[in-house]
Amino acid sequence: MKLVDEFKAFAMKGNVVDMAVGIIIGAAFGKIVSSMVSDILMPPLGLLIGGVNFSDLKIVMKVATEIKPAVTWNYGNFLQVTFDFILVAFAVFMMIKAMNAAKRREEAKPAAPAAPPAPSKEEVLLTEIRDLLKK
Repeated sequence: MKLVDEFKAFAMKGNVVDMAVGIIIGAAFGKIVSSMVSDILMPPLGLLIGGVNFSDLKIVMKVATEIKPAVTWNYGNFLQVTFDFILVAFAVFMMIKAMNAAKRREEAKPAAPAAPPAPSKEEVLLTEIRDLLKK
């Protein structure tokens, strides 16, 4: 029973929940970037290099027969995934850089003016004496 309690305490810590949210958001973000690469960036790039679709780039290692399909080396798909990774890594880098800059600005802000320090016993006594002399 102790193992279950330890696991529950571990799973309920804020860091684990934050990590789970980050993984879920990261997976969705990866899909967005993959779509941006394959649907937005790669078609114009393929057009620039002669109408080539990167995912169709391959080297046939063994020609297809009636019984077996062709054996191909799909390096175009590898290029596509590599572009996806580079863009995701760059986007995450820029996001972390922006967060760090915001954190530095927050730390650099001057602190709110502190309340004046409480008067010492001597100051309190001198103030009382002054007020009595005025009377």
